[in-house]
Amino acid sequence: MPFFVPRLAVLVLFAASLVPPAGGSSAHEPRDVPSWRHEIPRPVYPDTGFVELYDKAWEIASGLVRRGPEGLPVSPYLDENCYDDCVWIWDSCFMALFSKYAPKSFPGLESLGNFYGPMYAGVPTPLKIYWRDNPPIFAWIERAAYDFSGNKKRLDSLLNKYRFLQKHFDWFGSAPRGGTAPCGANPIERGIVGNIGFTWTGNASGMDNTPRGRDAGGYDQILWVDAISQQALSALCIADLQQALGNEKESKTWRETYERLKNTINTLYWDDEDGFYYDIDLKTQQPCRVKTIASLWPMMARVASPEQAARIVERLRDPSEFGGERPLTSLARSDPDFDGETGNYWRGAVWLPTAYMAVKALESYGYGDLADELARKVLAHQERTYRLYEPHTIWECYNPNADAPSTEAGRRARPDFCGWSALGPVSLFIENVLGFYRVSAPEREVCWRLRPETGSYGIRGLRFGAVETDIVFDGIETIAVSSNAPYTLVVNGERLSVEAGEHRLAVPRARVDEEKGGA
Repeated sequence: MPFFVPRLAVLVLFAASLVPPAGGSSAHEPRDVPSWRHEIPRPVYPDTGFVELYDKAWEIASGLVRRGPEGLPVSPYLDENCYDDCVWIWDSCFMALFSKYAPKSFPGLESLGNFYGPMYAGVPTPLKIYWRDNPPIFAWIERAAYDFSGNKKRLDSLLNKYRFLQKHFDWFGSAPRGGTAPCGANPIERGIVGNIGFTWTGNASGMDNTPRGRDAGGYDQILWVDAISQQALSALCIADLQQALGNEKESKTWRETYERLKNTINTLYWDDEDGFYYDIDLKTQQPCRVKTIASLWPMMARVASPEQAARIVERLRDPSEFGGERPLTSLARSDPDFDGETGNYWRGAVWLPTAYMAVKALESYGYGDLADELARKVLAHQERTYRLYEPHTIWECYNPNADAPSTEAGRRARPDFCGWSALGPVSLFIENVLGFYRVSAPEREVCWRLRPETGSYGIRGLRFGAVETDIVFDGIETIAVSSNAPYTLVVNGERLSVEAGEHRLAVPRARVDEEKGGA
């Protein structure tokens, strides 16, 4: 078959649904304002500051829906607001997580086609891929997207027709360091060390000026715990997605790959003395004890045992480590390189992508209350900064000790960064402050950690799969629900059936009594 046929098929697959309406946006204008404002879910919440920040995040993001230069595989796409001539893997991946709540107006998931096609199907692109060896998290994002949308057609294309996720896993695990690719803006900085891990760099890992490797002689003298953990997470997610498609044999093979990586991580990267995962010295395979938020990736990959997770959680609660009023710092406060003045980018700043990851890791081990507490503090940090600091906007990363942005090389970090910083005002707000922590289209299920002490709150216009629903607690003991289709609402562990139409459901009695101090 001539090569141009599959290239054309790839372009059709990822671009067909992205043709903008007539009179759509220019490169730097909000896209179809009436459309996106009507599509986004509407939070109901007593703290109007959080709601205002939510609206601001969508407003900024609407201006980042860009038309790429002629020949871009997918256009319009969601831009990270950094460089105009490049696209970034992990920025784009994290943007897909919040944009799922308004997919018709915000093509976050579709933007991944600007990587898949050029990297693995020979599709030409006018934009360079910055740091092609960025964190390998495509499969994690696609699993989250599938759970929310139930789109098996996309899965079939990704896994069966083009095998993009498998190809990226294999590429990250085999491409030689120093190599280049036609679509890449940088040489490959990730190195491979047998079957025990990877060397990396600050830029390629995304943690630009991190002090990791400090005691081993540099970045290329350590094996990075996040790199191998992200590969494990990818294998696990591919296994889950193959199972969703009914590909049991492929799912079993990927679970075996995952188990091998899991065993390696727990054998080499876990330090029982400190109760923490660390990078390891390339020569001695001893832990390099620089505590960073990257050590939560093994939890995100479900590598840690419950006992290991409990010890890591101690660090997240500790205000001298990763806890406090401005939690989930990129570097532990106890580290000698922690920058208490501004956070200095990855030397202490709070970053929304890694904060979001840490919150989801906690949830996966049953620490829902702690996840919600930390998420609320992160969001409150963003809201105070938005309200008190000028200009009033959303920033690339945040000062760990003040309501202000962090700095990069002495300069204030980037403003209007929505971008992945919308993960706080949108995703953490919906999932952890409002409490809708799991929404599954395949299972037609919404899981809600309802907290009656909050008062009246909920969400309107939540869309997942074929369902559109409103869910609002009246602040006393009743939930008003409307839906266009049936689904199951799981409230604090109790399953409530929702039929199409409008209904009033009683809040599970045990939870109401518990919050009121009753029996």
